Amino acid sequence: MREYLLTLCITAAVTYLLTGPVRKFAIVAGAMPEIRARDVHREPTPRLGGIAMFFGLCAGLLVADHLTNLNEVFTKSNEPRALLSGAALIWLIGVLDDKFEIDALIKLGGQMIAAGVMVMQGLTILWLPIPKVGTVALTQWQGTLLTVALVVITINAVNFVDGLDGLASGMVCIAAAAFFMYSYRIWYSYGIESAAPATLFAAVLMGMCLGFLPHNMHPARIFMGDSGSMLIGLVLAAGAISITGQVDPDSLFGGSERQAVHQMVPVYIPLLLPLTIIAIPAADLVLAIVRRTWRGQSPFAADRGHLHHRLLEIGHSHSRAVLIMYFWSALIAFGALAYSVNSASMWIVLGIVILSAIGLVLLLLPRFTPRAPRWAEAFVPPRYRRRRAASAALAQAAVEASEEEPCDAEERTPVVAGVAGVNGATALSARSRFLDRRKAGTSR
Repeated sequence: MREYLLTLCITAAVTYLLTGPVRKFAIVAGAMPEIRARDVHREPTPRLGGIAMFFGLCAGLLVADHLTNLNEVFTKSNEPRALLSGAALIWLIGVLDDKFEIDALIKLGGQMIAAGVMVMQGLTILWLPIPKVGTVALTQWQGTLLTVALVVITINAVNFVDGLDGLASGMVCIAAAAFFMYSYRIWYSYGIESAAPATLFAAVLMGMCLGFLPHNMHPARIFMGDSGSMLIGLVLAAGAISITGQVDPDSLFGGSERQAVHQMVPVYIPLLLPLTIIAIPAADLVLAIVRRTWRGQSPFAADRGHLHHRLLEIGHSHSRAVLIMYFWSALIAFGALAYSVNSASMWIVLGIVILSAIGLVLLLLPRFTPRAPRWAEAFVPPRYRRRRAASAALAQAAVEASEEEPCDAEERTPVVAGVAGVNGATALSARSRFLDRRKAGTSR
């Protein structure tokens, strides 16, 4: 465990330290596209955050290769090299897209090629545990098609959910944490060495997201761009493929295949956990495809109908919308993890139901702003403090000033947000109203 934590910390540190210089490089390189109708930020913000995340990935794998216990992952398996090859290719495509806005079909082809590169180096699904059937071995073509499909779906799911500051990196970090706990339990408790690569991938992925989050929280100073979102999506998919299709369920408990599959905790977890950790992004992806094709548009056409856009439209603030998405991601991922540990416990099911009810209440209270007690006001952000007296004094001063210095409406000069530079340098103006989704259209 200590070596995994060291790898995580090194990855996070390298990503965090490199993000600042990468931000300056993105500004110089002009990787700051104009604000589009579907965007929610108010100022041009540099992209290319995936550059720092990729070098964090390389640093984490390099450190793990020189650690005593983790070095066996590199000597006994070719999966880390397969991951690095596919990650380098998808990262390069993302960098080009962040700078030049390449076509969506070209990106899709690049994603399939990156998945194919990993398959050629051994990172593929070999078999599937099927309930009431047993372990079903897949042919080479079946394993390749299933692997490529899982990689492409995961990459696009993460890419689609990357619409708010800190949303994609936080949700993937939550998913990686749940996945790390599951794969580490398989590796440590049952002594299955083939689960070690997936555990390493999850630790490195957590470090990449944690190192980038401080720069990406609202208001974001830099975006990860497609170079980052597609990269973390591929790493997440690689871990899912490794733990699902490489670990033989028969080796967990011994005995016959059917008995082993039925005794897994539970039988669906090795097959469904990789899907539950991206349940929210995958649901957003499916809804987006259905919505766009129903309107006669391309499935790759951009719009403002994603889940996070809808949370903003019903009145939630930017930060609260992100926290709500975090909540649901953690509930689904860790709920599946808890169910895998003890599938017969009714307390787990009851806890998931209660937390789901709490999540629904949070969705229905967009205007509710909690207030901290007076003794805790020094430890919370200013928006959660009791400022009735101060607000009343400011309002009275504003009224008196307006009465003393009247001015015509024609003489007023509007203040434009973001004229001073890049996002993060100026964030003083009030949050602007969002455009009607019907007026925003699908222009990129």
